[in-house]
Order: sequence, then C-alpha cells, then structure tokens
Amino acid sequence: MQFESLFPKEGQRKPPMVKGDHYLINGEMREWKGEFVDVRSPLYFQGGKEQILLGSYPKHTEKESIEALESASKAWNSGRGEWPLANPKTRIQKVEEFAKLLNSKVDQIAEILAWEICKPFPDAKKEIERTVKYIFDTIKAAKDLENRESTFQFDEGVVAQIRRAPYGVVICIGPFNYPFNETYTTLIPALIMGNSVLLKLPRNGVLCHFPAFELFAKCFPPGVINIVCGRGRETLPPIMASGKIDILAFIGTSKAASILQKSHPNPHRLRAVLGLDAKNPAIVLPDADLDVAVTEILSGSLSFNGQRCTALKIVFVHESITQKFNDKFVAAVEALKMGSPFDSDVKITPLAEEDKPKYLKELTADATSKGAKILNKNGGVQDRTFVAPTVLFPVNNSMRIFHEEQFGPIVPIATFKDSSEIFDYFASSKYGQQASIFSNDSNEISKLVDVLANQVSRINLNSQCQRGPDSFPFCGRKDSSFGTLSITDALRTFSIRALVASKETSNNKAIIAKILQSQSSNFLRMDYLF
Repeated sequence: MQFESLFPKEGQRKPPMVKGDHYLINGEMREWKGEFVDVRSPLYFQGGKEQILLGSYPKHTEKESIEALESASKAWNSGRGEWPLANPKTRIQKVEEFAKLLNSKVDQIAEILAWEICKPFPDAKKEIERTVKYIFDTIKAAKDLENRESTFQFDEGVVAQIRRAPYGVVICIGPFNYPFNETYTTLIPALIMGNSVLLKLPRNGVLCHFPAFELFAKCFPPGVINIVCGRGRETLPPIMASGKIDILAFIGTSKAASILQKSHPNPHRLRAVLGLDAKNPAIVLPDADLDVAVTEILSGSLSFNGQRCTALKIVFVHESITQKFNDKFVAAVEALKMGSPFDSDVKITPLAEEDKPKYLKELTADATSKGAKILNKNGGVQDRTFVAPTVLFPVNNSMRIFHEEQFGPIVPIATFKDSSEIFDYFASSKYGQQASIFSNDSNEISKLVDVLANQVSRINLNSQCQRGPDSFPFCGRKDSSFGTLSITDALRTFSIRALVASKETSNNKAIIAKILQSQSSNFLRMDYLF
C-alpha cells in the first residue's frame, strides 16, 4: 500500500471514544435507546483493515425530528415563549455564560474534531478557539446594535420606539469541513436575537458537538436548542414539510439547499441564509511576484486538502509566465508533508468524505484524457482515504475540473492571453463567491476589480481567498450563497425590525413615560442599553 507508513501506529495516540447515547430535546438530556450509527475516523492504524472507531451517535428518525421541532415551536410559542420575550441583556448574559463554559472544553472538542475529519490538530484547535472568540465578538456586536438601533425616533408628529425582534423557529445545518465553527456562526446570532433553534448536526463532524450538549441544557430555557442527528434525507424532509421553520440556515451544496427550500409548503415565508458552492479562481498576471503568488495559492488551494468553500479551486496564469509559475508551484506542492492530523507540520491528511477519492479520480481521469498532464510527483496517487495533491496542466473548458467544484486536493491550472478570457470565465460560471488577483500593476488590477466586483462578492489582492475577519461581510452571488454572514449582518438576518408608534400627543407621551418608568414592557424600555 502506497501510504501505509503515513497512518499512525496503534498505541501511538489514543483515539477518543464518544458514547453518544444522549441527545437534547426540550432542555432534557434524553437517553437514546434506539439504533446507533458508528463513527469511524478517516484514519487506519498501520496494518489495520478497518478505519478507527471513534464512537457512535443516535440514528434519529422522523419521530425524533418532529419531537425536536415541536419542542422548538413550543419554546417560540408564536413569540410568547420565555426566550423571545426575554430582554436582550438577559439573552446576552446566557450566551456569555455558555461561551465561558465552552472555552473550558476547547482541547477536548479539538481532539475529537481532528480524529473525526482529519483536520490537522493545530487547525482543529484554532477552529474551536475561533468559535469561542466569535461568540464574544457577536455579543459585543449585539450590544452595539442594541445601543445604536433601539432608540426613540421622531418624524412628522409621530414618535416610534424601533427595535430588532426575533423571527421564529430556526433550523441550523452546518457542513462537515468546519462542523463546529460554521454551525455556530448561525446558531449564536439566532440565539442572541431570541429565536428558538433546531440544530441538525452533519454526518461527518457530529461527535465534536456532543461535549456542548450539557452546556446547552444548563444555560438555556427548555426547547430553545434542540438536537437532531441521523441522515438528513430521513430527518429533514418532515421538518421542512411541516411549514413551522421560519429561517433556514444552511451551509452546503446549492442542490441540497434547493431541495430543502422546495420542501417548505410556504417558501415565500421562509427566510434563508445559505453558504453554498464556490469555484474561486486565482488570476496571476505577468508582473506578479511569483514567490508571493505561489505561497498564497499553495495555501489557498491545498489548506485542509482544499476542503473549504473559500479555497482556490482553479488557477489562471498568463501564458508568458506559465513555465516559471508551474516550476515553482510544483516544487512547493512536492514539499508538502502528508500524514495524520497529529503529525507535526502536516499539510495533507486523509479525506473524511467516503466517496470523495473516487470522485477526484474521475475528475483527474477526465482531464488527462483530454490533454491535461499531472505535473507533480505522486499526483493522482490514492491509498484508501489518502489522496495525494495533484497539479493538472493545462486545463480547459472541455474538462469537468474546469467547471465543477472539486472540494479536494486537485489544483487545475489554465493559461490565458487576454483579460477578456478571464471575464468570459466569470460570465459563464454559475459561482460567484471570491477571486484572487496577483499583480503589481495598478492599472491592470483596476480593470479586473471593476468587472469582478459585479461577478463575485470579495476580491483579494495578492492574497488567497478567505472568510475572515468575521466582521467583514461573507456572501456571494449566483449559486454561491444567499444572505450575508458577517457578525453584524447575521444578527440582522436572524431578526426583524419592529416598532411601536404613536402620535405625539400629551396623552400618548404620558402612557409611554409610565411604561418606561414601570419597566413593564421589555420592548418599550431603555434601562438595559449597554
């Protein structure tokens, strides 16, 4: 076997054994007595015939899905539940309490995450640490939003108290590649704004969530957070068909998002925030600093095996510098270390998705059958869950890899002669998340920026595509996303503006003053501004 020595030896590091025999519904940690799903790492022990067992989780059915939905609906209670009626200060205090408790579990969750999806351990730990930071940053943003927008306004003889109110029942569905962080980027703003939440955990990356269950139960009222595990095809259709979901927060494929939206009986009433597919290109112009370009594109295309929606998934290099770029880039790729997520300085690890190696092999075979060559040593080599990084050149629009999002360690390189070829690519692409431009020519950069700003939502100059900082808007065009997921934008997404208005008569002023003085209304009060 080609990469046998890259797998860990048995006893080298003890894998976690997560016994997921409890789940959270209506504030209760219920014991699961039904069928379980075993979770295996992408890793094998050297000489082993099966992937390493990490634990199990409940195989929920339609019955548990509906129970979780009814629990969330009861907690919302048409806006009359304890959580939606609580004032923002109370909700923020509960989320802050949760964040402090979660911070004590960073190492435990990161260890599970690294085993479960083979994310290098330092990156797995960064994901959990970033999540904790995201929570505290969202708390700060929520306070600022409350102070800024919760004010009395006067116009044309009318006075109005304008606030942001919760929207209803939210379903949060996260992805496998950032199963913790990206799930929380929708969960936390939904909670802070007063919604009740149904959390559907991803099949790959489910176990890392279990340490937080007891924290949810401790910090939030019954029914505010409810957990569903199991296959999405079995658990999600009855939830969406009920019509009781008010916001769909989904990070995954556009095909799956369309199915979920169409399953709702009133799709015009369903608010959606979607992070979907992407085919982010890097564009390397003749005057680019090749050292910078190679470094950024290497990380941008192959960090965590290219399994990121923000990854660079195709590279366009001007024909005048193609050979120089390819030589430098191939040398950098061949220097990447392959191994387990716990090896020091490891860059390429096994893939978590069961069918991904087969799919990548098909893309490579299609490209090479149409004239592309594999430029790097070990390119195209597979061994069970290991797929060696593969550099394909030259690719063109007759090849699947030119159009499809590979979401794995293949780097297709194409050449171009004129910027019009780049513009044609963007115009024909069904994706529109980001792009990277590598150049030192301000005039050429300007031309590209002005066109690309109408095709993608973020343009990166001499740097790879990325999501952060979380304060920046994260969005896209076409099939790449719907809605915006920055911290402040997410708070707005999971809420709606509501107001109480009255004519400025002496009687109305007296009524409002009396309400404010008695603090009898959480909506019409100012004492909890931050």
